[in-house]
Amino acid sequence: MKKILSLIVSTVIMCSFSLVGCSQKQTPAPQQSSKPAETTYVHNDLLVSADWVKDNLDKGIIILDARDKKSYDANHIANAINVTWQQFTDMQNKKPGDKGWGILLEPSKLADAIGKLGIDGTKTIVVYGAPPTGWAEDGRIAWTLKSAGIKDVKILNGGWKVWESKGYAKDTKVPAPKQAIFKISAMDESINATTDYINQNLGKIKIIDARDTSEYNGATKYGEARGGHLPKAINVTWTQLYNSDGTVKSQKDIETLLSSKGINKNDEIVTYCTKGIRSADMELLLKMAGYDKTKNYDASFYEWAGNETLTVEK
Repeated sequence: MKKILSLIVSTVIMCSFSLVGCSQKQTPAPQQSSKPAETTYVHNDLLVSADWVKDNLDKGIIILDARDKKSYDANHIANAINVTWQQFTDMQNKKPGDKGWGILLEPSKLADAIGKLGIDGTKTIVVYGAPPTGWAEDGRIAWTLKSAGIKDVKILNGGWKVWESKGYAKDTKVPAPKQAIFKISAMDESINATTDYINQNLGKIKIIDARDTSEYNGATKYGEARGGHLPKAINVTWTQLYNSDGTVKSQKDIETLLSSKGINKNDEIVTYCTKGIRSADMELLLKMAGYDKTKNYDASFYEWAGNETLTVEK
């Protein structure tokens, strides 16, 4: 009888601990993104829907708005922080065309710039812009964070245009992020190509020019030292990866487009544009679609055209 009573008491105590543990409040983790079959890619860890963002606003995610300040001030997603790609780049004492102008800051300075946004690398980050307009700044910022070693970085598929079309809440309040401690243990160089790397591998890699056709053919719209494109570069304008509503094209559509240009998943690929902004976005989307050997040329055409020893074709 004593053994039975002892067993009953033990069971009650264990149940009590269990109930106490379940009653403790915890910040819910962001939900896993679920996508319909038509928007499924080889890697489904980059894009999130407007619905997903709405459902996770109160789950500790950090939202970065990559649009211009005027658009941001007019309206933005609640608690979104306005950021620019220039915040993370080296532009001091240099001009476009100089070696190293506009490339990512050196690691300690880059870490400090990221930490000022309240990012410590432990929370999900969602970046949004206004594709297919602008220079795909949301993609560049996401690429920057991934270069700094942050894995959990998402892009809002369709950006502000889709968020607004859904009728979801807008805000004009400007949050003041609290400085966070963020350190970069090692830059992810697997997604970045340098001028030397490209020059040494001409003929071995597929080079994609993400600029518009006029730039590819020689137009100098942004102060480039010379007009034209890198040797044997293939022109795939970055907007060709997008639908008219700003959402990313399907896996099948991306494969069809690249196949028509003679590019396949086994190729070593380098994307570039004028300054590595549009091409950073393309690098992420191609990786998502299974073109795993893709790098973005950070310095891009500004640096290549500024070096007179390097060949430019028209």
